[in-house]
Amino acid sequence: MSTQTFDYIIVGGGTAGALLANRLTTQKQRRTLVIEAGRKDDYHWVHIPVGYLYCIGNPRTDWLFKTEPDAGLNGRQLRYPRGKVLGGCSSINGMIYMRGQARDYDNWAEATGDDAWTWQNALPDFKLHEDYYKGADELHGAGGEWRIERQRLRWDVLDAFAQAAVQAGIPSTTDFNRGNNEGVGYFEVNQKKGWRWNTVKAFLNPTCYGRPNFEMWTSAHVSKLLFEAQADGSKRCTGVLVWDGREMIEARANCEVILSAGAIGSPHILQLSGIGDCALLEKHGIDTVADLKGVGANLQDHLQIRSVYEVNAVKTLNTMTNSLWGKAKIGLEYALKRTGPMSMSPSQLGAFTKSNPSLTHANIEYHVQPLSLDAFGEPLHSFNAFTASVCNLNPTSRGTVKIKSAHFADAPAIAPNYLSTDADRSVAADSLRVTRRIVAQEALAKYTPKEIKPGMQYQSDADLTRLAGDIATTIFHPVGTTKMGRDDDVMAVVDSKLRVRGVTHLRVVDAGIMPSITSGNTNSPTLMIAEKAARFILQANPE
Repeated sequence: MSTQTFDYIIVGGGTAGALLANRLTTQKQRRTLVIEAGRKDDYHWVHIPVGYLYCIGNPRTDWLFKTEPDAGLNGRQLRYPRGKVLGGCSSINGMIYMRGQARDYDNWAEATGDDAWTWQNALPDFKLHEDYYKGADELHGAGGEWRIERQRLRWDVLDAFAQAAVQAGIPSTTDFNRGNNEGVGYFEVNQKKGWRWNTVKAFLNPTCYGRPNFEMWTSAHVSKLLFEAQADGSKRCTGVLVWDGREMIEARANCEVILSAGAIGSPHILQLSGIGDCALLEKHGIDTVADLKGVGANLQDHLQIRSVYEVNAVKTLNTMTNSLWGKAKIGLEYALKRTGPMSMSPSQLGAFTKSNPSLTHANIEYHVQPLSLDAFGEPLHSFNAFTASVCNLNPTSRGTVKIKSAHFADAPAIAPNYLSTDADRSVAADSLRVTRRIVAQEALAKYTPKEIKPGMQYQSDADLTRLAGDIATTIFHPVGTTKMGRDDDVMAVVDSKLRVRGVTHLRVVDAGIMPSITSGNTNSPTLMIAEKAARFILQANPE
């Protein structure tokens, strides 16, 4: 087995890993290695916005995870996409730029006892890498690596939904990212001139590849972390074992190992390496390095409940794509202008509001699409329709990620435990009623919307909760499985500087460290986390 030595080793070349690589390689005398299990992002569908349809469920770009059968979903299993490609989920996600609410970050500061995580102190880290198409102001940055643009299309049916939402009491907005995201409007997206803007383009190309102290390994799987006992009795993380498809390689780190494998991958690697609940580790014959019960616990996700409405006298993607000529027109528009349906994210229109008027903040989010289908990956319906997907922004249900074996190639058991609390079931029923209230407004009446799913015959809380379990699916936002917290929090895996408890020279930097899920899409908050973490790491390891 060969051995190679670096200063920093970053496990995962995804959202957080790419930004970390960019920042850490500014130390010219230190060598940084990024290890990515997936291949390079040279698959053409990665870069065409609508290509997420061909990347999710594709072994070229997706880990192909599935959840365990879920009681809250009436025993169903869900496809659980995670990016297995350079750029990680930023290469296959919905491209929506969303920070969440100020209260999310203030709650993190409370959970950790560290004011570094307040909204006021997180905002500069969002702005630092931001390149906002409207230019810089007190809440947005310009000139950074992470491009944010307006979408390059609109739909009459979505405009009507937005007008209906206003009629239902939801204010109109042009910016969801100012600390209070209540309102309705078109999402802003991580694109540049009609192309997906992933973290490879933003942070690796050409910057990192032009630095001699940077090295990238792709198609390389980390099988476990390596530890050595120190004179003071502590255990130091010294590197990783990597399978490159032919042999095991030992990569050693002089400074730190940083896990950025995501909210599923990072707890999986920790458990394989002996960090986790000792009872689980013993069950699989793994020696315990640190007994941390929180590893793989606290899994949170946004569950979207997809209401489908058939409409008349308006164009939707369903009928635009039901002929070869229609598909050809869409392809030609994108080829010539980089506009139209091929430039669109999975959801174009968004809305944030309250499931119950007694609440003090928006607690549900809509992703509205000018299309409908039975399930993701299935064909579009033959009739014109739109889908209004609504998710509980602050779920109280908690799930787990647990190893199934001691072999790194075996996928973990993912059990989100959706709708497992009375509070979440109540929000699910209430949110479906909010959807109906919006659709019943005058602005949509000209299209005579008819509820196909779940169906107006279902009215009671019990019916709506059961139907939510039948039609709901993940919106791909797993977080929390290596959460940060105070020293007296027995479920905290990392401290507020993202250092793993019980060992030294090891951090986790990805969405798993969130104590609680953000009120919106999770990709850009993960970049903020990485920006802050890079500063922590550089301060701890001066040249």
